[in-house]
Amino acid sequence: MTPSRNNMALWHLLAVVTVAFWGTSFVSTKVLLNHGFSAVQIFTMRFVVTYLLLLAASHKQFRSKNWKHELILFICGITGCTLYFWTENTALSLAPSSNVSLIVCITPLLIMIFGGLFYKSERLGKRQILGCFITFIGMVLVVLNGKFILKLSPLGDFLAISAALVWTIYSLVVRKLNGEYSTLFITRKIFFYGALTSIPALFIEAGGSVAKVADIPWHNFAEPVVALNFLCLTVFSSLFGYLVWNKVMKQIGTVLASNYLYAIPLVTIITAVIALSERITPVAIAGAAATVAGMIIAEMKRKP
Repeated sequence: MTPSRNNMALWHLLAVVTVAFWGTSFVSTKVLLNHGFSAVQIFTMRFVVTYLLLLAASHKQFRSKNWKHELILFICGITGCTLYFWTENTALSLAPSSNVSLIVCITPLLIMIFGGLFYKSERLGKRQILGCFITFIGMVLVVLNGKFILKLSPLGDFLAISAALVWTIYSLVVRKLNGEYSTLFITRKIFFYGALTSIPALFIEAGGSVAKVADIPWHNFAEPVVALNFLCLTVFSSLFGYLVWNKVMKQIGTVLASNYLYAIPLVTIITAVIALSERITPVAIAGAAATVAGMIIAEMKRKP
């Protein structure tokens, strides 16, 4: 195997590791919700702490080269951070989790479609498209986990679709900055705008009350389970996750990288089985096998 293939294998491995962190983040978020934190409070604190950590690591350059790049970074921050988590978390509170998981996981399909339309280099071959669809079917089986009953929830389903759309926008827009800046700079700016735009979300959630905005149960961080799960969300899911994922998209392509997102429900259900003693059915196991098989087919390099 040549060094270049070794290098590409490393980026594929990092994509798997990142998706594993993101898949377990649902359990960590649920722990914090059960300890009195609201969804908006959780992602706002994540963004602020992650930005401060990135700022400590990289603080020589604060501005981008021009206002157009700054606008792109703002769009990435509001779509990839604030709007994505806001719409997804709100959807989970209004619609069954199976609905939300299924709808949000159409994101790789959207990225495949629009990525091929806007970027010639992102167009996939027939085998890769087949692999993506096999993975999608496997993901559906994993999410349903043997329960083929979906309840219609118009507002919740609309918000779930919105979450898929804003992540698609983020994935395709951030690509425009490849080669212009370091991944560290891009990620730091994204979290800056994510933290900045999450402040209005806090006020909306609190009905405009400053007292309610400041009413965060800080004392609960004294509990090790809360502190540990917040640490996992901040360091692994946000800091490591976004930093590495932006680099992965640059190295292996936005569309192929996004195909790994199908594995998030698989990781989540495995984590739930281990941590929450939830039951996994043969249907979900078959879906897991299809998910892995589809990803292998899709990620196989095309012959010249």
